[in-house]
Amino acid sequence: MKIFQVSTLQALMLGYTNPVITVAELLEHGNIGLGTFNNIDGEMIVLDGVCYRAKDDGNVVVAESDRGVPFSTVCTMDTVEPIAFGKCGNVEGLKAELNNIVDAHFGLNSMHMVRIDGVFDVVDARSESAYRSMHVSLKTILQKTQKSFKFQNIKGTLVGVFFPDFMDGINASGWHFHFISEDRKNGGHVFEIVMREGRGFISKINSIELKLPDEPAFDTYSLKQASEKEIEDVEQGNSNSISNNKES
Repeated sequence: MKIFQVSTLQALMLGYTNPVITVAELLEHGNIGLGTFNNIDGEMIVLDGVCYRAKDDGNVVVAESDRGVPFSTVCTMDTVEPIAFGKCGNVEGLKAELNNIVDAHFGLNSMHMVRIDGVFDVVDARSESAYRSMHVSLKTILQKTQKSFKFQNIKGTLVGVFFPDFMDGINASGWHFHFISEDRKNGGHVFEIVMREGRGFISKINSIELKLPDEPAFDTYSLKQASEKEIEDVEQGNSNSISNNKES
């Protein structure tokens, strides 16, 4: 199996948010994955071959086929044996359980895509609205645009990707999750979960195709590996000093 990735984490962290390809082009390379849209206009969830956009109010729409994609990771997930998950009290517990499964059956030096269809007591998530800029860091953008929300007593799907430590910078090492509800109405980037039960599917991936931007503006960025603290701030929502919350 192969991951298809648009641009790099370093470029996104430094604020390169111009479109590299379109949603239609992205879907030629995979049926499951995650990412974002041009100018960081929402969180992307690709599931069952459909690309969804979680808006800054937590509501989800199908992304337009011509909408631009500055950063995304997708693959074509084949049919695999399901894995049963019991109650999981937090996202760190889920990551630990996934690491144990991967270590025992697949190997932590490969990339992995996971889908978990589950019943959740709580999903804490975020999304954001568009912010047009050049050379403004993702952390700064999210300080201005990020909105967080809490979904309760909800059925839905976690889409997650795992990158090993040695690939840190191409993407974020470890697990990264986005969520979409079963009715495809709500979703976003996942901060925290409480899961009652779930049914998961894991695909091991040993190849990556990287699509870099092909425009002069890309070469004006001095790409370097983002610090672990910067990535953690963006992943956990620490970049937003003012909390904007919604419950549903």
